[in-house]
Amino acid sequence: QRRNVLVKGLHEMGWMVENPKASMYVWAKIPEVYAHLGSLEFAKKLLAEAKVCVSPGIGFGEYGDDHVRFALIENQDRIRQAVRGIRSMFRADDKLRS
Repeated sequence: QRRNVLVKGLHEMGWMVENPKASMYVWAKIPEVYAHLGSLEFAKKLLAEAKVCVSPGIGFGEYGDDHVRFALIENQDRIRQAVRGIRSMFRADDKLRS
């Protein structure tokens, strides 16, 4: 259920992440409009502006630099809070899907 809350919330704002089948992580390709940042800078941006902590994909190898990893360790309310924070960041950057 936590996975569904995160994936659905991200999809609703236009961040089309894959729905993992059996994992406590969501491996998410960085949205194209933020891809130039790379995973470390995008993770820092999420932390500073959305108050959401993710693992930068570069930590899993050079080919992961266009991804971040969400850990599904929080309850559904905290995941909803994270989605709201990301939505606010997208809106502030004028990147929210209409």
